[in-house]
Order: sequence, then structure tokens, then C-alpha cells
Amino acid sequence: MKNKKHISLNLNIRGINQSPTLAINELSKKLSNNGKTIYPMGLGQSPFPVPAPVVESLKLHAHEKDYLPVKGLEALRQAVAHFHRQKDNVDIKSNNVLIGPGSKELMFILQMVYYGDVILPTPCWVSYAPQAKIIGRNIKLIHTSFENKWRITPKQLNDFLLSENDQYKPRLLILNYPSNPDGGTYLSSELKKIAAIARKYEMIILSDEIYGQLHYKGQHISIAQFYPEGTIISSGLSKWCGAGGWRLGTFAFPPNFDWLMNAMAAVASETYTSVSAPIQYAAVRAFKGGILIERYLWHVRRILSHLGDRSTKILREAGIQVHSPDGAFYLFLDFSPLSIKLESKGITSSKKLCEKLLQETGVAILPGEAFLCPPEKLTARMAYVNFDGSKALSISETIPLSENLPDGFTDSCCISVIQAVQKIADWVNSK
Repeated sequence: MKNKKHISLNLNIRGINQSPTLAINELSKKLSNNGKTIYPMGLGQSPFPVPAPVVESLKLHAHEKDYLPVKGLEALRQAVAHFHRQKDNVDIKSNNVLIGPGSKELMFILQMVYYGDVILPTPCWVSYAPQAKIIGRNIKLIHTSFENKWRITPKQLNDFLLSENDQYKPRLLILNYPSNPDGGTYLSSELKKIAAIARKYEMIILSDEIYGQLHYKGQHISIAQFYPEGTIISSGLSKWCGAGGWRLGTFAFPPNFDWLMNAMAAVASETYTSVSAPIQYAAVRAFKGGILIERYLWHVRRILSHLGDRSTKILREAGIQVHSPDGAFYLFLDFSPLSIKLESKGITSSKKLCEKLLQETGVAILPGEAFLCPPEKLTARMAYVNFDGSKALSISETIPLSENLPDGFTDSCCISVIQAVQKIADWVNSK
């Protein structure tokens, strides 16, 4: 009977396990509950509280109980459109905005209704490929390198498309910047060149900009500026607003993409119906922004930048290759310079590296193969979020934004992260 149950599963589902980020979080909690000291740096959840004005708006609208329109509350769609016009300099109208229960769900539905190959520069977020596999889409990987800061180059993209010898084949290129898993982003000049290539091949770009407002200098640039007719901007509340558990995501479409947005809305109407009403009303306040939310963002950026820089310095001194992040709250570690030493410990894959690290130090990070890097490449992602964001924010707010955070800030507010990073550094250089 067990075999029959397995055989009856959809072929696309076989081999799909729980998302690595959620699995490592649950394992960390289990080990911690069993008495082991764990440094959970696997799940990328914002440590900061939701901005107070947004929380107050949620309280104010807690009584809202009606089903809202499938595409989303009109006031919210207007706020999201204004947000992108103001922040990204892209002419988005409210009727081109779709609201969903997290951008993750919207991405899944997009791949369901759009029939085309999914092109993924790697390393990439852990759920892009499993979603495509579940739906049955062809996945095309383009591996990037440390030398290119884990970014796909215009030449790489162009060479790949030329090799397929099919200019107008339906394709969906997913770009994510600032990036999960490495915190890097693209230069304006790079985005312009990628946009020109996409235009030539009439390719759709899903621009995952969920970390856009966590660009440390507040200078995020959307590729939609350069390819407005073919770019879908994905955003939401989970990262910049610290509201991952609220589950609200947004898609902003080009004006000529009604056919695609309406198809997605049709699927939404037969699945989740609409997003929670109180959360949609509260999200209007978030996307409208204002001075309180802007000040919140600048303090968050300053804290993450300071912590990312200090962590990077410690890791580099230990011989680990890592780029300084431009935004988000991730570092992508390349242990290849230490491969001989690690091989003497029986470590020849990124998965084994992370297993040994967790077992011997209690530091939980994710292997590079979870982000579609070749398993033999000794890479891993670290999320530097295991600290008290409320405490860090309250202390940062006492220091003028015109000043740098003091050297002792991370020791007083983010000591668990620093301890974990130091444990990694000590471990790779231990005998």
C-alpha cells in the first residue's frame, strides 16, 4: 500500500522536499529545545518589528471581514502603483497591480499560467526551481561566479540565448536584487544591457525586488526603468516591512500584460480567493510610506550595513571568500580557498560542510547546493538576522542618522551574529 501511495503522486512532485530555509529553521529549533546551543542563520526572516504606523493600521481594520476583490483592494493597488512610481521611477497604474498572499504564491501562479522556459542565474533563491518543477516547466540554469559577484553578466545571458538558436521562444528570466543569497545587486549599466538583450528576444523578466528597500544606500534601481514593456516587478511586505508572517505580496505588470494578469487572477479566484482583508488595509499604510516609515528604513539599513561589514571582515580574515553586501541580510560564503584543509576533515561538498559546521559548532547555515550551486563547490549562505531587531532599532534611533554607528554597537545589539561568524572563522582554521 505504501508503494501505491508513492506511485499515485504527481511525477513533478516526487523528489520535492520541504523548503531548505524552513527545514533548517525547524531543525535549529529542535536542536535548541534538546539543549544544544544553536546559532540559527538559515531562515532569512527580518528581525525588525513592523513599523508602528502599519501595526496601528492593522488594529484599526481588524474588524474588516468581507472578501475583497481577487486582484486586491483598490486603495492598496493605488498605493502600490504610487510606491513604484515614486521609488522606482516606473509608470505603474493601479489596474496593473495584483495583490497575493505573499510574492511566493504569485510567482507560483505566474509560472502556472505562463508557458515558457524558466531561466535562473545561480545561486538563486531556493524556491524558484522547485516551483517550476512542480508545475512542469523547463528550467535553464546559468551559473555565475565569485569573480562576477554572483551576478549574471550580459555576455553570459546573450551567449546562452544565442546557443538556443530560437529567438522568440517563450522565456521567463528571474532576477533577484539585492539578492538572496548574497546581498549583492546590479549596476545601472548592467541592467541596461540585460534589458536590451531581453527586448531583442522579447523575453519576460520577473524582477524580484522584495529587498529593494533594503539597499543600504537607498539607491535601488529597477530594471523596469529600462525594460518597462517586459518587466514584472515583484515586491511585498515580508522583508523591508518586517511582516513575513502577514503574507502579502504584490506584482506590478506592464500595461500591455492584461492577458497575463487576468489569467493569474482567474487562477487566484479558484484557489485563495483574496488576501486577508485587515492585512490589505494595513498594507495601504505601509506602501503610502511617509517620514516615520522612511526613518525606520534608514535605521534598518544602517544596522544591517554595519553588521554585514563587520561579519564580512571576520570571514575574510579567516580565508573565506565573501563579497560585502549591498543590501538585504545575507552573505554567500565561498570556502574554496580552504578546500584542501576541509577535505582533510572529510568535507567535499557544501552539504557536508554545513552538516559538520552545525554538528561541531552549533552554527546553522545553508549549503550552496540549496541555491543550485554545484554540490562540490564549497559555498554556503548565512542570514545575519539572529538578533533582537527591536533592541537594535531602539538604540540606533538615539544616534543621528548623520553619524556612523559606534564600534561597540554590534557587540551590544547583535552579539549572537558576531559569535556565530567568529565560530565559523575559528572552525575552518582549526586542526
